[in-house]
Amino acid sequence: MIRWARPLLRLPAGAGLALRHGGAAVARLRPAAASSSSSSSVGGDGSSRAPDTSLFVPVPLKPVGDAAGEDVGAELTRPLDKGEVLKNLNKFYKRKEIQRLGAENGLDARLFHQAFISFRKYIMESSSVSADLHIILNDICCGAGKVCLLGHVDDLFPFFLRHAKQIFPMLDCMDDLRKISDLRLPPNWYPDARAIQRKIIFHAGPTNSGKTYHAIQRFLSAKSGIYCGPLKLLAHEIFQKSNDANVPCDLVTGEERVYANEDARQAPHIACTIEMCSTNTPYEVAVIDEIQMIRDPARGWAWTRALLGLCAEEIHVCGEAAAIDLVTELMYTTGEEIEVRNYKRLTPLTVLDYALESLDNLRPGDCIVCFSKNDIYSISRQIEARGLECAVIYGSLPPGTKLEQAKKFNDPDDPCKILVATDAIGMGLNLCIKRIIFNSIVKPTINEKGEKEIDSITTSQALQIAGRAGRYGSSFKQGEVTTMHHDDLVQLKEILSESVRPVKAAGLHPTPEQIEMFAYHLPDATLSNLIDIFVSLSQVDGLYFVCNIDDFKFLADMIQHIPLNLRSRYVFCTAPLNRKEPFVCTTLLKFARQFSRNEPLTFDWLCRHTKWPLAAPKNIKELVHLEAVHDVFDLYLWLSYRFMDMFPDAVLVRDIQKKLDDIIQVGVCNITKLIRASQSTVAPGTAEVVSEDFPLSRTKRDTRVASGRHGAKSTEALSIAVEVPGERRAKNLKAYRSATRQEDLKSHGRGSLANRLLREGLLTQEMLRQLESEWHDQHRNGRYGLGSKRDDQNNSKETGKKKK
Repeated sequence: MIRWARPLLRLPAGAGLALRHGGAAVARLRPAAASSSSSSSVGGDGSSRAPDTSLFVPVPLKPVGDAAGEDVGAELTRPLDKGEVLKNLNKFYKRKEIQRLGAENGLDARLFHQAFISFRKYIMESSSVSADLHIILNDICCGAGKVCLLGHVDDLFPFFLRHAKQIFPMLDCMDDLRKISDLRLPPNWYPDARAIQRKIIFHAGPTNSGKTYHAIQRFLSAKSGIYCGPLKLLAHEIFQKSNDANVPCDLVTGEERVYANEDARQAPHIACTIEMCSTNTPYEVAVIDEIQMIRDPARGWAWTRALLGLCAEEIHVCGEAAAIDLVTELMYTTGEEIEVRNYKRLTPLTVLDYALESLDNLRPGDCIVCFSKNDIYSISRQIEARGLECAVIYGSLPPGTKLEQAKKFNDPDDPCKILVATDAIGMGLNLCIKRIIFNSIVKPTINEKGEKEIDSITTSQALQIAGRAGRYGSSFKQGEVTTMHHDDLVQLKEILSESVRPVKAAGLHPTPEQIEMFAYHLPDATLSNLIDIFVSLSQVDGLYFVCNIDDFKFLADMIQHIPLNLRSRYVFCTAPLNRKEPFVCTTLLKFARQFSRNEPLTFDWLCRHTKWPLAAPKNIKELVHLEAVHDVFDLYLWLSYRFMDMFPDAVLVRDIQKKLDDIIQVGVCNITKLIRASQSTVAPGTAEVVSEDFPLSRTKRDTRVASGRHGAKSTEALSIAVEVPGERRAKNLKAYRSATRQEDLKSHGRGSLANRLLREGLLTQEMLRQLESEWHDQHRNGRYGLGSKRDDQNNSKETGKKKK
């Protein structure tokens, strides 16, 4: 199916054209809906909305000291009576006419108040002020109460406004700032792509439908090409396939450059992670994989940039059909042809009518999918306790370890026939899975506001994971999917039966150039504040949204005190790291500090910091630390490609990273021993086996489904069940889902207090189990029933009488 974009024919009378680079014209689509569908940064009449002035940080102005020289104003008139000055300044502040004038000049109530406080402090604490201001203040004070006034408090307004613009410099350049942050025409940012006529081919279909295969075949047959994927594993897979097919292909990721040619000449084909793609190099064919991630709150901007900016004659886009409409509309704005090719799944996928219920029912080729490391650890231990071997894959494992675990599971001669994994298997790994078993269908997530919550997996996520079963070309000709517990199976069927929500908007992110222009106008603002103001003023078309910048701001605030130029600071803040890993964040801080001193970060320095060489882990805590050290090496390599002179030992670091990968593989292979060692120690080790605290907030959909099956209180029970380790969850699932027991657990069981005590070493897993057991026994005996409350109340009354 071919869709053509005829923007010039679609324009109604009176609609405007925005000129683009290359002399062609870009038509704004959906003109009637433009104002209503655009970001809240634009008013309904097309005018810009008022900025969020809470983000405007005043620049401090120091009062003039005694050493400033002679007071010219006092010589021309007389010294000021500060008491009278203060009275008149307060009169000035209260006048409605002055407040109205301030609003007309960009000072809303908040800014007006802050500016006045600063203005008053400056005058009152300065030993002298400018001669013209001194004369005006003297005239106002001398003329107060007289019939013929020498001066009026309103005469202070020009001086007040000048002071306000000094402490709020953005007031003088608001129009410029709005133009810089205007994100309504992203296609115009890529003149090279607009200068050619590109053909867009959308390969749409579910997992295991062959859509990416067909796009890659065209990539391999082209004279030159670029593959853009979401993961290093996917880029590495295409890199290997290309070179195995005698098509020289380079690998480019944030941390690594591998050349196909021995002399390091660039090959005509490149496989890269999507953030690393070049929008200046011309190609015959480009492949953009997993296009539905254009809606990702954090990384969506990279897919938008690739789709609009890649300079290729053919752009092959692969992903869910839910993204077709958005991609089509985006291509309308560039006037480019789009062809949609639909694919169906190559092997059947069946949702079973029964749940697994017990790990005794596992079969070769089964994959249990969990959404927390806690459940990964617990279930893998239970499986091996039954005499079975299992492979383990989760997100924070190094890519090499993931590949080795996948290889172990796929090997028909290896006794390992069971896989325990997180949703990290959803993309990037080829696995021979017969049956996907969801250990849970709720997952800790972060919503658009940056708040943590526990929510049911989406239809898109469920299909992506379930689709890994019965991969075409594997030993299993069809796939199956079910849940660990029967109660979850009903909801899983409902989730899978729903259609995937259409992708509505594409992500955008401020560029370094835009932030530099902002900094030129606001030189005293911090980088975090610059980003906040940029997003506040930004205007986006209804087809776009500004990506979440919380991680960027976190790093910006963390290194704000370190003296760095703006471009270097920006690079450090875009470093790909997990801010929940304290060791990695601390390392970035040390990197930035040494960088600011112009001291190269050498291999020896890094070894001292990470205490390399490292031994094999003895418990889970040590395994987690090794994973963090691996991330530190990744961070060093990432920075080494941006600051080669300051991070000079990339080759040596890559060598020890490979050795560390081997050490981690040993730890993962012995993961059950590590779990036992962790649970037998008192303090630090046990904390690592406890999942993170997430507020037990649920969506409307989740509450509806859960309450429909179990009643109103079961929503909380379902949330609590996620926090309980898999071993106890499997044994006591029905009990935990009892509404009465749920209330008890919520108050006395696995809340944030229990996790905090575990982390501080004041409580162990065994002690926690014993406390729970005692609590349940006391509950069954009625000790904490209603009767006991009355007894407690009576006892307290008697005690009170005795005291009296």
